[in-house]
Amino acid sequence: MTYFVTHMPIYQNIITLATTLIGRSNAFKYGFNLSPMYRRSTAKILSISKDMLCIAIKLPISYKNKNYVNSIFGGSMFSATDPIAMTQLISILGDNYVVWDKSSEIFFKRPAKENLYATFTFTKEEVQAIIDNVATEKETTITKVISLTSKDKTITYCEVHKVIYIASKAFYKEKIKRHNKKNKHL
Repeated sequence: MTYFVTHMPIYQNIITLATTLIGRSNAFKYGFNLSPMYRRSTAKILSISKDMLCIAIKLPISYKNKNYVNSIFGGSMFSATDPIAMTQLISILGDNYVVWDKSSEIFFKRPAKENLYATFTFTKEEVQAIIDNVATEKETTITKVISLTSKDKTITYCEVHKVIYIASKAFYKEKIKRHNKKNKHL
């Protein structure tokens, strides 16, 4: 089996190898926690279900992410949530789909002066609805709402609304081809 394919980005190569060695959910967890892009958010993935449907993160308050008023910097909150849902869905759906973050909005509720926690959950019904919708429409968008809360989930500090685009890979390739052909004639 060839693990390192030249046209794959480095993270995909690493995750392919790690998945073979330690399993998909562990590869995802350790891959994120070790990757420079996620480490800079100061967040950490705490747990991932084996089926990838549930991911829990922690954003600890520290000198690395405190702002001028001694609460967690909003950019740290945003970046801690940014890549998870999209990459989670890529892992759940598999190679026959294209998944992109389309947009995100953050709604701050109160200053965070304690560690924050979030859970990213897809139900089996949500996943099946995505698969069914893509099968009939070829592409779709969904909106996921992620809350950063206190450990006991009694206080919500912010909500992140993520719009995610999903398409069949074959449809998406044709769509890009048509788009490029159209723009070539302009």
